Amino acid sequence: MNQNNDKLTEQEGLNINADENLSGTEHLTDPVEETQLDALETELNESKDKYLRLAAEFDNFRRRTKKEREEFSQIANKDIVLALLEVLDDADRATPQIEASEDKKLKEGISLVFNKLRNLLQAKGLKVMEAKGADFDPDLHEAITEIPAPSEEFVGKIVDEVIKGYYLNDKIIRHAKVVVGK
Repeated sequence: MNQNNDKLTEQEGLNINADENLSGTEHLTDPVEETQLDALETELNESKDKYLRLAAEFDNFRRRTKKEREEFSQIANKDIVLALLEVLDDADRATPQIEASEDKKLKEGISLVFNKLRNLLQAKGLKVMEAKGADFDPDLHEAITEIPAPSEEFVGKIVDEVIKGYYLNDKIIRHAKVVVGK
């Protein structure tokens, strides 16, 4: 009987395996396969998104650490420069006394040392704050006292500078101590 069934299927052109394929068990356009493909695409997109976010986060981390290193080196310089500002102030106070001296070699030697100190600090980013004659700015200046202005144009302006203010790499490291006209 099996032989008769086999002959019938061959004569009619039926293939048992083809019937199984038509039933959907092995077909490529199977809806189960499409949902798996969609799931894989979703997973791929999520992986790409994670990768892009991780790359961006790493780039931000690299920039942030570079900036922190630069700021740290500037802070380290700041401590040294602040300590040397006292020496620079003493040099500025001593300069008029040295200029009054008659010993030319002494004047030359000391002015050479003072100029070398000033140039070294300028090379490290130190700038003198110009305050005398400028408008008083509490963000830049520290008012020690107020005096009557010698003329109307000096009202609210800096009449005298007691201690110079300084910038280090365009940041204030010491406020100028000034006398303001009222």
